[in-house]
Amino acid sequence: LPAPDPPPPLIARPSQSIGGEFYGESGRSLQWPRQDRVLSHRSSVLILQTAAAAATSSVSPGSDTYKGWLFKWTNYIKGYQRRWFVLSNGLLSYYRTQAEMAHTCRGTINLATAHIDTEDACNIVLSSGGRTYHLKASTEVERQRWVTALELAKAKAIRMMNDQSDDSADEEPTSQSDQSEIQGTLKTLASKLDDLSTCNDLIAKHGAALQRSLSELETLRVPLEGGEKIKAVNERATLFRITSNAMINACRDFLDLAESHSRRWQRVLQHEREQRTHLEETIEQLAKQHNSLERAWREAPTHAVNTPDTPTTDTGVSERPRKEEASDEDEDTEYFDAMEDSRAFITVTATDPSHHRLCSVSSNDFSGKELQPHRKRRTQIPEKPNYSLNLWSIMKNCIGKELSKIPMPVNFNEPLSMLQRLTEDLEYHELLDKAARCENSLEQMCLVAAFSVSSYSTTVHRTAKPFNPLLGETYELDRLEEFGYRSLCEQVSHHPPAAAHHVMSQRGWTLWQEITIASKFRGKYLSIMPLGAIHLQFHASGNHYVWRKVTSTVHNIIVGKLWIDQSGDIDIVNHRTKETCQLKFSPYSYFSREVPRKVTGVVKDSEGQAHYILSGTWDDKMESAKIVQSSRGSSISEGKQKTVYQTLTPKLLWKKYPLPENAENMYCFSSLALTLNEEEEGVCWTDSRLRPDQRLMEAGRWDEANVEKQRLEEKQRATRRRREAEASKAIDEGYIPLWFHQRTDELTGETIYVYKGGYWEAKERQEWSTSPDIF
Repeated sequence: LPAPDPPPPLIARPSQSIGGEFYGESGRSLQWPRQDRVLSHRSSVLILQTAAAAATSSVSPGSDTYKGWLFKWTNYIKGYQRRWFVLSNGLLSYYRTQAEMAHTCRGTINLATAHIDTEDACNIVLSSGGRTYHLKASTEVERQRWVTALELAKAKAIRMMNDQSDDSADEEPTSQSDQSEIQGTLKTLASKLDDLSTCNDLIAKHGAALQRSLSELETLRVPLEGGEKIKAVNERATLFRITSNAMINACRDFLDLAESHSRRWQRVLQHEREQRTHLEETIEQLAKQHNSLERAWREAPTHAVNTPDTPTTDTGVSERPRKEEASDEDEDTEYFDAMEDSRAFITVTATDPSHHRLCSVSSNDFSGKELQPHRKRRTQIPEKPNYSLNLWSIMKNCIGKELSKIPMPVNFNEPLSMLQRLTEDLEYHELLDKAARCENSLEQMCLVAAFSVSSYSTTVHRTAKPFNPLLGETYELDRLEEFGYRSLCEQVSHHPPAAAHHVMSQRGWTLWQEITIASKFRGKYLSIMPLGAIHLQFHASGNHYVWRKVTSTVHNIIVGKLWIDQSGDIDIVNHRTKETCQLKFSPYSYFSREVPRKVTGVVKDSEGQAHYILSGTWDDKMESAKIVQSSRGSSISEGKQKTVYQTLTPKLLWKKYPLPENAENMYCFSSLALTLNEEEEGVCWTDSRLRPDQRLMEAGRWDEANVEKQRLEEKQRATRRRREAEASKAIDEGYIPLWFHQRTDELTGETIYVYKGGYWEAKERQEWSTSPDIF
């Protein structure tokens, strides 16, 4: 029979299922291509031999050198350029031409520490340390040959490196118990290898008998179709025998490798144990030193000097040198080590208290209960069930999409909606009550700034996602009798998701906001960007404050423990007096010596003169210090200067309430959050408390909650399709919110949703006929 063309020596990959696999003499896995027709046994053997010869010629197991042309990425101007690559002794070097090999090497990468990846059919990515090569082969076959050569060279380089390290440390002692454990493991492996060898002998014996029987069957006179089937079975038996031989060879290699590396593994493990012990001792010593330093500082507070680690000039340019720019290996990674635009400064505490007259907050003010509540609220909810779920299996296909468009099970939620989370901004409403009583607008600004920071204190442990509200969903919080305010939220838009919020207090202030949540999943972290302005107006003075929220980032989405960080700037403006407050939320950095979750700020008058320094953390407390004198400091690099503020002793503005007992098993809810989903009579039937999937989740019935959540979302989609069809017929103009309407904001010029009234009157009458049926 004429020999067919030999197949390319491709390496089998899990993502490419093209027929079975067979092993050559070298033990490498080569693909067996499927044929449209059934080949004879003689043709099959010939193909096996030809394929093995082709593989040996392209990547010889005994050869340490492999050469060829590849295209290498240079830059965005020149793109991919043709280069001559030489693989030798575990090093991959490249040249512009073959003639350059004699005198000039353009670059080299060590495969022992390199990571080999494939992007598509023809691309190869090599990365080692800070160096990355993006390579492209002319064909997929050529790419596979290079990958084979690179993998073999890498394995050999690692083996040589480990052998050298083992030789240099042969005399390092190991404990008797470790030695006995290693020897026992090796004996077990050797025993299993003997069993495998016995099985292999039996397979070879019975396989040979089977092939003899099949050969005899071929000589018999059987129909043509039966003969073809016998040939196919014979062919498969041959492949099975080759595969069993390769399996036993691989097992023997594994045992040899385990025996040669066992000592190095033990040494590495012992080193890690010692490092951990040393680190624990160091942390304990640092904790003791920190406590003693803090105690000494408290005993002599008048001599304390606050000097942030990142001083800047008047223009806000940081003195800290820039961290090197991120490489192109990971464009989504955010680096916050160098905050060039942060407004740091030096503050020196003065001792004269006569200048200080801020409406300070005593510790008694933070009891959280200015009046005895008329109704006893609940203090606990059912504990969170222990459900396991693989996040990556759900999120891997959602990178780059809007979070609101990702179908998420309730396993990643908490039993509160986004409307209820928005209402949690009122946890420290008493700050606004005190601000309403301040006669000095700058002192009032300090309390407003503390209130804007306090809204983030509940997020430090809240890594679960709130429910996305359905269009038309509402949430009311009536605390008129207890604390003098009423709050109403409504979901006014679904794409993009937007919620309108209005709060009216009998203690002299009104707050309203429209928040649109923009979110992106980047694979390693999730960024949540609230869009929209927050308005706060005090009735007596007419002071009207406006500010916006900062970006929240959820880290370790895929691997590790989830944690949340806040970063960005909040600029608060009093539009009546033109006074401002600039707050900076410093993002966490492993390399920074700053306090985690730090917030700093400056309160200035309409002329730009600084009057108060604000400092603290968004998860604990905020303080204010009145500035009594400011001056230029000594010159620093490039002739620039830093401002030195002399301040009075800081006064406490806000401090976080402690979490309730057993909060870690109740989604880390605060005392207010525990009451938000409490059942209440008389609320509108669109209220979040009545949402069935959220109610089932709070009760711990998560499987039922997931089914109910899918039903509600499908119902919402059907309603939207019907509304869009009606709008196309000019019957309706689309969805119109019930309790809010759009207006142009006079201060910002933006179109926002504001409360148009009527909800509380409808509640008194229990007239909800105009409310939509969303549940």
